[in-house]
Amino acid sequence: MNENAPLLVIAAGGTGGHMFPAQALAETLLARGWRVKLSTDARGARYTGGFPPEVEIETIASATFARGGLLAKALVPFRILAGTLSATVRMMRDRPAVVVGFGGYPSIPALGAAVLLRRPRMLHEQNGVLGRVNQLFASRVDRLACGTWPTEMPKGVEGTHVGNPVRAAIHERAAAGYIPPGDHPMSILVIGGSQGARILSDTVPQSITSLPPEMLRHIRVSHQARAEDQARVAEHYAAHGVDADVEPFFHDVPRRMTEAQLVISRAGASSIADLTVIGRPAILIPLAAAIRNEQAANARGMAEAGGAIVIPESQLSPQTLSENIQRVLDNPQAAEQMAQAALSVGKPDAADTLAALVEDLAQKG
Repeated sequence: MNENAPLLVIAAGGTGGHMFPAQALAETLLARGWRVKLSTDARGARYTGGFPPEVEIETIASATFARGGLLAKALVPFRILAGTLSATVRMMRDRPAVVVGFGGYPSIPALGAAVLLRRPRMLHEQNGVLGRVNQLFASRVDRLACGTWPTEMPKGVEGTHVGNPVRAAIHERAAAGYIPPGDHPMSILVIGGSQGARILSDTVPQSITSLPPEMLRHIRVSHQARAEDQARVAEHYAAHGVDADVEPFFHDVPRRMTEAQLVISRAGASSIADLTVIGRPAILIPLAAAIRNEQAANARGMAEAGGAIVIPESQLSPQTLSENIQRVLDNPQAAEQMAQAALSVGKPDAADTLAALVEDLAQKG
């Protein structure tokens, strides 16, 4: 790799929702001849398996007030300070052309160092509402790129709508041909974010197994469930004769999504980006516990276009979900229209658009 090539430092971590678009930007800029480093913490490092091997992973101390007891919370400022000092020393040595933060508390040290050293810097916010860390840095960066539009902004801060970058494995399947439901094998994909979702494991199996027998005999299910829920979910499907693959994490979501007639999902920004780039009908169940209700904001565009049915958690039941599954699978023409509607709001070139902003910022920096 050319040591004289410009260096991008990506600051991200915490969840796949932050790491997947970060990975997409890394892939794009590597292809354009950049060097890329990822700054994250030990937790964020667990999500780096899909990053290209050329990306150097830097693990730096960080912390959050959202976890741990009183002692752990008391130590948070000191861990963040130590991480920021470490990131500052490394950044003085590396002199990155641009630093891009994708949110999550592991991004604090590198962004803090970029502010201290006045390196060109920008944020990418995946959700329709800024996360805590991005709120903190929104007025301290040169640019703010938004994945979901419109994005609720702090007063005086302006954003640029670029969309949410998707990984190469998703991009390769952009606008993949959709096979509408019918009297043939059909696939339902159930995903609940990086770690699955308990409420989906509680409701989806019952909703599927209560479908009419003539429909159910054609259905195969891929269900992402938490490890502690995996056995009971798998047993429920098996007891009702449903062919189901139940795993805590699917490494081949792009393939499974492409093959699906219907996707049942949380409304995470990355999940919606994948759905709208590949183009698949979805039933979205926004996370009710989200502090800023960002998942409801994420779902709005796809739902208004006609690509998704949104069921609030407060209205979710096996019966309600089963009725909506039937609405999609019983009407091939409507399902095809939903797939096209999902595509209409997709941003398959988001990674290229974001990369262009990075390169422009580097030139001006």
